[in-house]
Parts: sequence; structure tokens; C-alpha cells
Amino acid sequence: MKNIIVAMSVLASVAASGAALAEPSAIYLVRHAEKGTDGKDPSLTPRGQERAHNIAAILGQTGITAIFSTPTKRTQQTAAPLAQHLGVTVQLYDPRAPLALVEQVKALNGAVLVVGHSNTLPELVRLFGGAPGADIGEEEYARLYQLLRGPDGQVKTVLLSSPPVDGAAL
Repeated sequence: MKNIIVAMSVLASVAASGAALAEPSAIYLVRHAEKGTDGKDPSLTPRGQERAHNIAAILGQTGITAIFSTPTKRTQQTAAPLAQHLGVTVQLYDPRAPLALVEQVKALNGAVLVVGHSNTLPELVRLFGGAPGADIGEEEYARLYQLLRGPDGQVKTVLLSSPPVDGAAL
């Protein structure tokens, strides 16, 4: 609960400040929510669907103007609740071409959400100038990165957590 309060206060202060720290004003990166085991392109589990809605609740007031997802069902389903809430179309990107995504995002105004995978997010965070921290574990779904560019041009990495689902640990 403490992480949720901290995350909401950080997000609220950024949204309330109205200050454009850079273009984009903030970049949020998250791994897809909990996935099933049905085949090569599984859908989200009920727990994953709940987490996707929690992510939408956290990011719904942050000024997101663009959402990017890989073409897999699980990433698109993770992005869908926020996209529907904001009336934004999810844009697909190729996770094998991270530099193309970085250039596309850097040309945008407002905040941006990128939904990816445990094996691609750390590299994306680095390419955006952030610090990804430890590798993302196979069973880790709660990590939410917020990247903010300071007045000195340096990227500040804020590591948030999406709320737990059904008593799951962060």
C-alpha cells in the first residue's frame, strides 16, 4: 500500500506541475501483465487483466498522449484499458528494432507509455537514457519505470510498482 501511495504522489506531482521537462514530458515503461500458458502468443490471465486495469488507474491522469506495444496479445491487452480510458490508439512497435521506437518516442510531446517484455524493457530504458536496475525476473510483473529528463538534460529513473493483484506480492 505504501508503494501505491508513493507512486500516486509522484505521478500526481508530475501531472499537477504541468511543466514540460522534456519532449516527451515523461516516458513510462512496463512489462506486460501476467500471461497464460496457451501457446506461443498467450493472452493475459484474469490476474493479468486486473493488473492491466490497475496500471490504467495509476497512469490515467499522467497526461499520456501515446501508447506503444509490441504485437503480442499480452502486451496489447495490457495497454488496452489505458488506451480505452484515454481514447488513444495503441501503436505497435517491433521489439527487435528498439532504436526505431526510441526515435519515434523522442519526437513526441506529452507523456508516453511503452508496454514490452522482461527481456526488452531494460535495453529500452538504457536507450532512453535511464537506469534499468536489475534484470526483470520471469515472474515479475509489477515493475513500472518512469523516466523524466531534468533541466540539466539528465534522465532520472523512478522505479514504481503497479499495485498487487489478488494478494500477489510486489
